[in-house]
Amino acid sequence: MYGSDKAVDDSERTAFRKAEKKYKLYYDNTNNKRKKKPRAVDLSEVIDFKCILESYNQNNELPAGVFKLTSSFGTPVFGLDSRPGFYFIPGALSVEEQCQWIRESLASFPHPPNRTNHNAIYGPLENLFAAAKEERVLVEIEQPRDIVSEIDSVHDAQITPRWKFSGELDKSCRGDACKSVSASVLLRKLRWCTLGLQFDWSKRSYNVSLPHIKIPEALCCLAKRLAKPAMPPGQDFQPEAAIVNYFALGDMLGGHLDDMEKDWSKPIVSISLGCKAIFLLGGKSREDPPLAMFLRSGDVVLMAGEARECFHGVPRIFTDTESAEIVDLESQFSREDSFPFLDYVRSSRININIRQVF
Repeated sequence: MYGSDKAVDDSERTAFRKAEKKYKLYYDNTNNKRKKKPRAVDLSEVIDFKCILESYNQNNELPAGVFKLTSSFGTPVFGLDSRPGFYFIPGALSVEEQCQWIRESLASFPHPPNRTNHNAIYGPLENLFAAAKEERVLVEIEQPRDIVSEIDSVHDAQITPRWKFSGELDKSCRGDACKSVSASVLLRKLRWCTLGLQFDWSKRSYNVSLPHIKIPEALCCLAKRLAKPAMPPGQDFQPEAAIVNYFALGDMLGGHLDDMEKDWSKPIVSISLGCKAIFLLGGKSREDPPLAMFLRSGDVVLMAGEARECFHGVPRIFTDTESAEIVDLESQFSREDSFPFLDYVRSSRININIRQVF
């Protein structure tokens, strides 16, 4: 799902791809490869719901095409006339809540039986964040031949530990005879993990036969509260699965649909944490020009009904000090035991999107 821009003539691009190209991170040509300079990008057309909220609180006015939803939710919920079923809740999470879910996303969520993008290569990894903090190294376990011969399916390979974290690399290992990778590198290459019912990316469907545990109760309660503005009257949101996406500088999430859930009247609850990003919300065709908007830490997006049929993606995150806008998080993560979380979030974005599958 993470994409890269291929050499395609603009005339061959869809409207959505043109927007992705417009906002994607590029670097200007420079002789100094160590200090690459990001290419300037025009952000004048990006919708800023933080500014919209501030303006609404001051003079009770909204820009054309934006409306405030009438609901009992504790903070203003905005919608777009052109995208029914899409709702934006700026600053929905307190700074304390943001820090709580950043911690959970790094230290708890990637644990087995939850699956990550590392499973396909390394199998289930225990305590990845702790291992990175302790500067440990992942080394391959040499399996006896009789055990290897019994691993006759992808499923068996995923649940049979073939790698383990070690205190340090055995310097006597040479070449392919001893494969290893540092936990800190693996943490930075973490791109997704799945909670609750596990999503099978190869088949683009939920696989109820895969081992899983329920979504943590605290996250369920939060998702139910956040989903209320987009829920049909008299119904409650039932969180059954979640995908946590991890973005580093230069990463993007290509335009896609979230269409594997049974009932599209139920919203996807999408929580943003960490560095600011640009979110593209298109139409029902990739040829429909998308709207661009900023996503900041603590913002929540709800997509239900017709909005579930709209292509959407994230072409860019901002990690520079001025644009990342994580000053409040830095103050909360100021204790020494929180430095690893702060170090990570200074150059990353986390997105938790929670779904009702059935």
